[in-house]
Amino acid sequence: MSLIREQDALTVYLKLLETKGVGRDAILRRKEFLNSFIPLLADLANTGAQYREALDSFMDAISGQHWPFNLAIAREYYAFWMNDFKAIAAYSAAPGYQEQPISWQPADTSLKALWDIVDNAKFDLAESWALKAYTRALRDENAAQTLIDTRVKLAKVLLIQLKDAPVKHNLAYRISVDATVPLFDIRQNRRLFLVVVREFFHFWSGNPEAAKYILQDANSAPFNHTSFT
Repeated sequence: MSLIREQDALTVYLKLLETKGVGRDAILRRKEFLNSFIPLLADLANTGAQYREALDSFMDAISGQHWPFNLAIAREYYAFWMNDFKAIAAYSAAPGYQEQPISWQPADTSLKALWDIVDNAKFDLAESWALKAYTRALRDENAAQTLIDTRVKLAKVLLIQLKDAPVKHNLAYRISVDATVPLFDIRQNRRLFLVVVREFFHFWSGNPEAAKYILQDANSAPFNHTSFT
């Protein structure tokens, strides 16, 4: 097992945080998490699918209360592990580093509570447009109605979590995703939710090419409803 690639990426990542003025305790906390996680990446191909699979396995073994922080750090480290020079350059060029520019979290809830209210939830014009555009794109790909209904419902779950966000900001979207993922007890449901929020983000953010990002993950399983019965 070789971790040279992972350790080199970790060194670059932590050094950049240090130059950005991130505090010693915050750096040590990131290092502790990543030192536990990166052995799962040893000898894997540099692909997003391999990285997500390793992260899923790691998260299954830890308490849900640690997920939001760990997911945020895993997302940052990913660019360094992938040698994504464009993303790393963006980190480097950014003026300073804010650990959490939005000091906000969705209200504590359960997946069942969200699932029970989602069908009657009201959405504003922008949210409704995003949902309609997502639905239309799925239909244009001849997706089965059950697939469309499930994906749109999962997108609505995220929108409910976003309702009280102080600003419409990419970081608020990520915070909401990270806070919602631990609510899924069934792994295949959790993975499908992550597929959906990656797809739906492009509609929520107004990307004119959003439709090209849907149904790209061949590994997403159907939603398992047994957790609600």
